[in-house]
Amino acid sequence: MEIKILKDEKNELLFEVDNLTLVELLRNYLNQDKAVSFAAWKREHPTKKPVLNIKTDGKTAKKALHDALSAIEKDTSKLAADFKKAK
Repeated sequence: MEIKILKDEKNELLFEVDNLTLVELLRNYLNQDKAVSFAAWKREHPTKKPVLNIKTDGKTAKKALHDALSAIEKDTSKLAADFKKAK
């Protein structure tokens, strides 16, 4: 997976990712964080890669992204364990 950082500031992070599913998942988890004031993605054209924009107030944008990724990892691990139990 390729990630291209477009803007990297303390309270704002803008990056391009080549996976639409991941961008939407990150947006969803980021918007659950009270320190995130804005998290949204856009895509200029269906042939272009989506760009995720994160703005925070109270923690750095990188920390918010890290927290969202950790929460996703925890939830997917639990989901995988639940599926294994269902066999």
